[in-house]
Amino acid sequence: MPTFDIVSEVDMQEVRNSVDQANRELGTRFDFRGITASFELEEDAILIRAQEEFQIEQMEDILRDKLVRRKVDTGCLEPGGIEGSGSEKRQRYRIVQGIDRDAGKEIVKRVKESKLKVQAAVQGEKIRITGKKRDDLQQVIAMLREAKLEIPLQFENFRD
Repeated sequence: MPTFDIVSEVDMQEVRNSVDQANRELGTRFDFRGITASFELEEDAILIRAQEEFQIEQMEDILRDKLVRRKVDTGCLEPGGIEGSGSEKRQRYRIVQGIDRDAGKEIVKRVKESKLKVQAAVQGEKIRITGKKRDDLQQVIAMLREAKLEIPLQFENFRD
């Protein structure tokens, strides 16, 4: 029986490369010359440091641009609040990975409402879709891509 898995994962090596490129761009931009500003990759977050809030907003655009160029879905970033201490402002962007329980239920519900002859089973942080026909599975993929869910989805492990 044909199957595939729905996952929400982020390639951390590409995120690391994007953060490095964003830091390099800060060094070359005229509007950031002489200003203490940086991007830092933490275990599951990206920390943006600058002197003013408007600079953090500009840096967010730089980061998102670099992530898109490296084919990382920016929907995986969950922004935190802007914190300030002294002459430095910080904002932490959490990198969301995996399909949580509510999103998993929403995906299974959409698959069942599609009336296709497939079964959906939640398996931890991924969802396995099983069907008799390959065409039904491809219709499920197309339907979920059109659904515009809040989390980025990848479809992997497609087997006939």
